[in-house]
Amino acid sequence: MDNHQKHTKHVRSTIGEFHRNELAVLGTTCSSIRNLCNSIVQELYAKYQIAYVDAEHNASLMDDSSALTQGASLEFTDRITYRSLNYKQNFNSYQNYNLFNEQDLVLVNGNHFTAQCQIVVIDPVKSLEQKLKKLTNVQLILFVDGVDAIPDFLTQYLPVGSAVPILKLSDTLSIANFIDKYLTQRIPQLNGLILAGGKSQRMQTDKGSLEYFGKSQRLHIHEMLSKLCKEVHISYADKKDVNLAEQLPVVLDTFTGLGPFGGILSAFQANPNTAWFTLACDLPYLSPETLAYLVQHRNPSKLATCFMDSNNQFPEPLITIWEPRAYPVMLQFLSQGYSCPRKVLINSDAELLQAPVIAELQNINYPEEKQIAIAYFAKNS
Repeated sequence: MDNHQKHTKHVRSTIGEFHRNELAVLGTTCSSIRNLCNSIVQELYAKYQIAYVDAEHNASLMDDSSALTQGASLEFTDRITYRSLNYKQNFNSYQNYNLFNEQDLVLVNGNHFTAQCQIVVIDPVKSLEQKLKKLTNVQLILFVDGVDAIPDFLTQYLPVGSAVPILKLSDTLSIANFIDKYLTQRIPQLNGLILAGGKSQRMQTDKGSLEYFGKSQRLHIHEMLSKLCKEVHISYADKKDVNLAEQLPVVLDTFTGLGPFGGILSAFQANPNTAWFTLACDLPYLSPETLAYLVQHRNPSKLATCFMDSNNQFPEPLITIWEPRAYPVMLQFLSQGYSCPRKVLINSDAELLQAPVIAELQNINYPEEKQIAIAYFAKNS
């Protein structure tokens, strides 16, 4: 048997047709679906970024003044309060991922499109029997007024062994609360990444191996992050640099020659479905309390959560929680010739925090700075 594999296997993002968090509403009329989705958006827009996907039943006529009617394939219009972007091209799921990447939730009219999870409305006006194949992962059932039972034909499409919640279609607040809880439960796991792959040319020795607390900086940071993250890995640029004696999980650079940017991308390539708390190994003054503060103020709706630097001028990219949505954005920056994680933060929607103690953000790059730090910790131990 030929086991030849043409393409390298990679861990894939758990994304549906549009987004990792998508809910198709089906089982009732298109106008009822739109009204429900609008009501959900009204309840949740202050907390989440929500998109709605629908289709028109009839081909709409374009304005004669539109560039599309003159042969253009794309038209962008700044309408002051919002931006309008009209395409002629058809989209596939790969293009949808980028288009909806910044959203927290995509609500979908299930009469026209599929989604990886569904909200089912039981409405005698619109039979579900022709759309049963779309019911792959039902999360919620809604009864219209006058309905109080699930049809027999539907039961075999519901998850086995778990009761699907049932609410009234008119109970918008309870539906919004259900979705809020649903999104909270789907916040990506937080893993730690200790950036130890640098050449340490200014220090003239490996900064990750320096000992300020009776152990290497790698071990010290690993202990701190392990209290905040599910898993913690050490980022190395090359296999030959790995300290095997420490027996710590490792992520080797697959994006080589890019410094910390390559380390972060390599971690996302290893697991694109988790958030990565990246921390440089040359920050010995950082306390567990400051790291916990960053985690406590994590905003999963943003591309990243980070501190402003010690001069309060720019985001500090090496003490940052990067959400999964950062991965395609960083790849896009790289495709345009940029490999600076700070530039990504400056030009993206990031949660920017003030560190509780600014002095803790001081990094150690030179031998004389190392000696000052060693003396400081010896005095204050």
